[in-house]
Amino acid sequence: MRFLLVTGLSGAGKTAVNRSLEDMGAFCVDNLPPTMMFQMMEAFEQSNMRCPLVAMAVDVRSAELFDAKAVSDLISETRELGYNIECLFLEASDEALLSRYKETRRDHPLARNSVTLPEAIQQERGIMQPLRETANHIIDTTTLRPRELKQLLSTIVTGESRSAALRVEMSSFGFKRGLPRQADLVYDVRFLPNPFYIEGLGSHTGLDADVRAFVIDNPVTQEFLQKVEDLLAFLLPHYQEEGKNRLSIAIGCTGGAHRSVAITEHLAAFLKEKGYQVSVDHRDLALEQAHWKTSAEAK
Repeated sequence: MRFLLVTGLSGAGKTAVNRSLEDMGAFCVDNLPPTMMFQMMEAFEQSNMRCPLVAMAVDVRSAELFDAKAVSDLISETRELGYNIECLFLEASDEALLSRYKETRRDHPLARNSVTLPEAIQQERGIMQPLRETANHIIDTTTLRPRELKQLLSTIVTGESRSAALRVEMSSFGFKRGLPRQADLVYDVRFLPNPFYIEGLGSHTGLDADVRAFVIDNPVTQEFLQKVEDLLAFLLPHYQEEGKNRLSIAIGCTGGAHRSVAITEHLAAFLKEKGYQVSVDHRDLALEQAHWKTSAEAK
């Protein structure tokens, strides 16, 4: 029988994970006191119950009964006894955790006795570090959509290789509206000539053939694209080998409607030819077009 210890930071998504695992046929127990882990595993091994996975959620909610180092040692001990147990650690950025707690209005398990929420999050990171270091699987839920989380869990449950699951999310944006938080790689293309100031091109976008030709055919752009394509061709296979399932690449210019859009479309086509799953999003394109329309009407 296979066991999975589900742990990690409070607010990182353990409840959602348990629900998804149950949908996949797993037997899930939430907020299990660590001292009961071995007894539960032993009971399942001795029973006639058959299920693909038994998941046990263990974390700081157990208060004095929880010791991350002791839990980590217990995992090692049960493996030595022949039990098939893995550890899944869930985490998220401080900003995401703060936002989630504000939305749900729940109290953090450690946010008591004048301890603030940010302080509680930092305390928990330190407490949970021993388990994070020994985890078989680490999932950062900061920007994960529910469907993406389920796909990752399905990979863990089925044991299939994640190397072929790398998805590339290409996006264009305008620096004047801020950096995209989820981006893994960011390229600034504001050094390229701006079509906005060229007569006949300003009201068009990087999706239009004339603007794309102006941007892409520039000799400096050609040299830049060659260097970026070489770098991506080198990086992406290594990301896959490390088990990364999603890579977000953001291309930014001033407004997010001309240069960044054209470059994003070009690189997306390049990566698709390489066999990668690629999605494209032009974050600020519609906003920029609306701004042009408003400015024109004001005149």
